[in-house]
Amino acid sequence: VCGADRAARAGYCRSGEGLEIASICRHRGEEPVLSGRRGICNVFFSHCNLQCLYCQNHQISRNAVASRNISLEEAVGAIVASLDDGATHVGFVSPSHMIDQMKRIIAGVRSAGREPVFVMNTSAYDLPETIASLEGLIDVYLPDFKYMDRDLARDCSGAEDYPEVALAALREMYRQKGSNLAMREDGTAASGLIIRHLILPGQAANSIDALRAIAEELSTSVHVSLMSQYYPPETVAGHPRLDRTLAADEYDAVREEMERLGFHRGWVQEWGSAITYQPDFTRPHPFE
Repeated sequence: VCGADRAARAGYCRSGEGLEIASICRHRGEEPVLSGRRGICNVFFSHCNLQCLYCQNHQISRNAVASRNISLEEAVGAIVASLDDGATHVGFVSPSHMIDQMKRIIAGVRSAGREPVFVMNTSAYDLPETIASLEGLIDVYLPDFKYMDRDLARDCSGAEDYPEVALAALREMYRQKGSNLAMREDGTAASGLIIRHLILPGQAANSIDALRAIAEELSTSVHVSLMSQYYPPETVAGHPRLDRTLAADEYDAVREEMERLGFHRGWVQEWGSAITYQPDFTRPHPFE
């Protein structure tokens, strides 16, 4: 926690007290139990409390980029319009530095008479007390568990302490939700925990250690979404390790370990799917 008083100065994430939102849009690329047939209404916050070199959302997540504030009424109005158009889930993407703002949006949507499933898609670089404060507000936790390798976390995200911080956050999410996903009649999730992990090129050992940590610290019954979609953005051009896609043998090694450990709930992306997951936030709809 950088401890900045945002009323006086911007801290590490360069954010103020307002709603710094880059996009509110329908997204169909999430896990099937979240997207459903209609897609999830995702709220993409600008900036981030991590600065991952390879972020696919680097156009909006880098703390050096300019962002704009929108009003609470505008944000709630856009979400309500999406819900009225058939969306049933609202996802908050990278909200760790915008927790108070996220809470205000949830309250605003509920005050408008809507009760969607609220999803928190976080890097898991969160304090457990922050996660505890969201009990009863967030229905589905969707954390990205990125690293067990401290050196890799430092080099790629500037957060050497990521493994222990993220595991503490995951334990609190698991305390609240357990291993089971509560389901709605339409086949989408109503409540629960889904842990994502993105396999990085050349880092199969980190992925294997991350899966082992989930198995040991939580349970092999938790829902895991194993992602092979890594695609090198322009921010890693020329990087000796990150400027390539995932190799088939790296993907196979991680998937085999996932099966050996006994994980039996969740989703696995097929190898070679990287080209389909490249948003462009300069367009009105980044995913179309």
